[in-house]
Amino acid sequence: MIEITAKELAALLNARLEGNPDTRVNKLAKIEEADKDSFCFLANPKYFHYAQTAVAGILLCDETLEYNPKNIGAALRVKEPYQAFQKLMELYAAMSASPKKAGIHEKAHLGSNTTYGNNFYLAPFAFVGDNVTIGNNVTIYPHVYVGDNAAIGDNTVLYANVSVYHHCKIGSDCIIHSGAVIGSDGFGFAPQPDGTYKKIPQTGNVEIGNHVEIGANTCIDRAVIGSTIIRNGVKLDNLIQIAHNVELGENTAIAAQAGISGSTRFGKNVMIGGQAGITGHLTIADEVKIQAQAAVIRDVPEKGKGLSGVPAIDAREHYRQLAAIKRLPDLLKKIEELEKQITALEQTKND
Repeated sequence: MIEITAKELAALLNARLEGNPDTRVNKLAKIEEADKDSFCFLANPKYFHYAQTAVAGILLCDETLEYNPKNIGAALRVKEPYQAFQKLMELYAAMSASPKKAGIHEKAHLGSNTTYGNNFYLAPFAFVGDNVTIGNNVTIYPHVYVGDNAAIGDNTVLYANVSVYHHCKIGSDCIIHSGAVIGSDGFGFAPQPDGTYKKIPQTGNVEIGNHVEIGANTCIDRAVIGSTIIRNGVKLDNLIQIAHNVELGENTAIAAQAGISGSTRFGKNVMIGGQAGITGHLTIADEVKIQAQAAVIRDVPEKGKGLSGVPAIDAREHYRQLAAIKRLPDLLKKIEELEKQITALEQTKND
């Protein structure tokens, strides 16, 4: 982090300043690891206790947090600490970013009839096939593969070892992280009488909208027919599997290791937790929240519904069931005691 004063940060973030306006910091740190040269922020109530013990140069916090002023050089109070911190990180990234490269390296391959816009950068050992369309300000890092007849929109970045198969389309302002595979064949095999499988040709493509971010080693399969569709604003974590002909609605967010089977369609603003699994040919409504490790096996027509468990049910009902399960040992013990009492009474009657 570039050295900066509390007064300067307060002006950047439109924050109310408490403490020494000349306090300087030169690094970012977690509150539990901070020192007098650190800038840190507190927004999660789980960490509020650190406000009394942590040492920090500058603390970004909300308008009500109580902290120990003896350990904090200056505090910046804002209404929404997360949003203010995000703004600061964007400013820092812009200030510290390396100058953007442009040009086609002599050790890169650019196919025939491929077009590209201004400020295009193609790094060493990247491969771009024939008849590809590339927009302005696109950056393609080493060992990226872009197949024939693909398209990439303006301001998109493909990090090292990304593979974009033939005929796939990527929109503008997208970020695709290392190892992601866009347009690999869907898992389509027809069982044969002799017990073997015959591959079903996957003749479609993948279409990715604008402002999409795709994490490392995430795989999005091409459609059997038509397109696998990732709409505008979708955010995908690492190690996610999106099967053929899936459609993700705008601003859907999916955490790591989730898997979605073929031809399932999602509405807008869906949230899916890590390691969740969704079976094929389902329809999921807008704003549905699927919690981590849930297994969705039925349509979810209700907007905003929360799901949890295996198989996934209403999240509140799942929590009630979990609470009941915790009581089972005590209930079983009581049942055993009652059985003993009943047995004793029956013996007394028989005597």
